[in-house]
Amino acid sequence: MKYSEYSVVIVGSGAAGLYAALKLSQEMTLPDGILIITKSELDNSNSHYAQGGIVGVVHQNPDDNIALHVQDTLKAGAGLCDKSTVEYISSCSDEVINDLIDNGVNFDRNDDGSLTFTLEAAHSIKRILHSGGDATGKGITDALLQDVLNEENITVMENTMAVEILVNSDNECKGAIIYDELTDEHEIVYTSALVLATGGVGQVYKYTTNPEGATGDGIDIAYNAGAIIQDMEFIQFHPTALALSPENKNRFLISEAVRGEGAKLINNHGDEFMSKYHDKRELAPRDIVTRAIFSEMQKEHGFNVFLNASMINQTQLFKRFPTISKKCSEQGIDISKRPIPVAPAAHYTMGGIKATVEGRTSVKGLYAIGETASTGLHGANRLASNSLLECVVCAYELADYLSFANLKTPNKIDENIKSIIETYSEPISEEDYDIPTLKRNLKELMWNNVGIVRTEDALLKAYNRIEELKKEFKRTRKCLNKAEYEYRNMLTVCSLIVEGALNRKESRGAHSRADYKQTNEKAFHTELVKNNNRILEYVG
Repeated sequence: MKYSEYSVVIVGSGAAGLYAALKLSQEMTLPDGILIITKSELDNSNSHYAQGGIVGVVHQNPDDNIALHVQDTLKAGAGLCDKSTVEYISSCSDEVINDLIDNGVNFDRNDDGSLTFTLEAAHSIKRILHSGGDATGKGITDALLQDVLNEENITVMENTMAVEILVNSDNECKGAIIYDELTDEHEIVYTSALVLATGGVGQVYKYTTNPEGATGDGIDIAYNAGAIIQDMEFIQFHPTALALSPENKNRFLISEAVRGEGAKLINNHGDEFMSKYHDKRELAPRDIVTRAIFSEMQKEHGFNVFLNASMINQTQLFKRFPTISKKCSEQGIDISKRPIPVAPAAHYTMGGIKATVEGRTSVKGLYAIGETASTGLHGANRLASNSLLECVVCAYELADYLSFANLKTPNKIDENIKSIIETYSEPISEEDYDIPTLKRNLKELMWNNVGIVRTEDALLKAYNRIEELKKEFKRTRKCLNKAEYEYRNMLTVCSLIVEGALNRKESRGAHSRADYKQTNEKAFHTELVKNNNRILEYVG
C-alpha cells in the first residue's frame, strides 16, 4: 500500500471540519500540510443542509446574555448537560460568530444593517442568526469552503473514507487507513493529529433528515480504536420533516424556525393539539413536540400531521423560508395557503465520541469535533441551533490547542500498527452481500424498535437481531467497497444505541421508554450541575 504524511488529517467536510482546517491554515505553519478527507463531494454534509440557524449570544443583541443561554440549554438537556462545557461554548459565541463574519459568512440583516435574530423552540429570547432565510448551513459552509479552496496548504481528497485508525501499543493515534471509492484502493496516511468531523448517524433509521453519508463512520472507527463513546441512546428526532408518503424515506427538513415565526401544528381534522402536551405549545423542547406528533399519528393511524403556516404574512413567509417554500412548491404545496404534511425523522446524535471542547478524546492524537463528538453540551436533548455553534467553537478551540502542540510526523510505527496494515494488504473473500437490502432491513429494525418511544421487549428484539447480523456479515475489518464499510459502521452504531437504550431504565429527553415514566422537570434541575446520571460509557 502507498502512504502519505500530513501534519493534520481532518475526516469530514462539514462546518466543523472546514472551519478547523481554515483556522489551522491561517494560524500555523504546518510543514506537511493539512489533508481533508470527505466521503462524497466537499459540499455534502449535515451542516450544508442545516436550515434553522446558529445560536449567537453576541454583543449586537443587548437583550441576550450568556447566563440566559446557559439556562435554556441546561433545561432542554434534561439534566445531562455538562454545565462547564455549556458555559464555555456560550461564552465563545461572540468571538466565533464575528470571526465567521470576517471570513465571509453573510448572516441575514435588517433594513438598518443590524443582524436579524429569530426564535426557536425552548429558547427564551430571539438569539438565532440565519443566512439566506432558511439556508444557514449552506451559507456557512459555502463561505468556509471558498476560503479552504484558496489555502495552498490544504489538500482535499473526495470520495474517500477513513476505515481504520492506526493506534500503537501505547494507545497513541498515528494515522489512518483510507479507502478511495473511485480507485478502489486503500492507502495509509500518517499524522500526529487525526481529527474526526464525520457528522451523525441518521441513516441507521428508516426516516431521516440526514444525507446519505450519515452512517456513523467516525464513531465506528473511534470505537474500534479504543476511544470512549457515550450517550448513544440519545437520538433526536426532529418533529417536522416533510412527509409526503410512507415511501418517502430521506425527508426534507421543515425548520423549527417556521414554528418560531408562528406556524401551528394541526391534526388530520384541522385541530391544533400542542396545548394538550405543553404550555409552550409549538415552542416546547423538540423531544416533547416529537412525542406529541407521534401520539397524534397513533391516535389517527396516520403517517403524518400538518404544519399550518398560513397565518404568517405571505411576503415575510416566502422571504424568511425560500428553500422550504420552493421545495414544497415543487410538490404542489403553497405553504401560504395549504398546510405542510410533516412527521418526525431521525435528525441529530447527542452522543458520540467523548471529547473535550478542543476535541481531545481518550486516545492520544485522536480528536473529534462536531456532531460525531459528545462534549456534554447537548445532554439528553439538543437545544435548537446549538449544534452549528458547537461545530465552530470546538473547531476554533481545536486549532488553538494544536497551535501549541508538536505536530511532527509520527516516527513510532510499532508491531501493532504493522499488523493492522497487513490485514488491509491481504485479499478477502468475495462473498456476495446484498448491501442495499441489508441496510434497508437494519433501518426498518431500528425505526420500529429503537425509535421515538421504546420498550424493553422491542429493544431486546433489536439487540438480538443486530447480534445475528454481525455474525452473518463476515467483514470485521477490511471490506470490498464503500457500501460494505458503511454497513459495517452502521452495525456498530446500532449496537451502541440499543445497548445504551436498554441500560437507561428511565425516560429522559430524547430517550423515551414507554415502560418508564418521564423524569420530571424538577428532577432535571437537581441534576444540572451534578451531571451524575450517565449510565454507560463504551470503550472499544
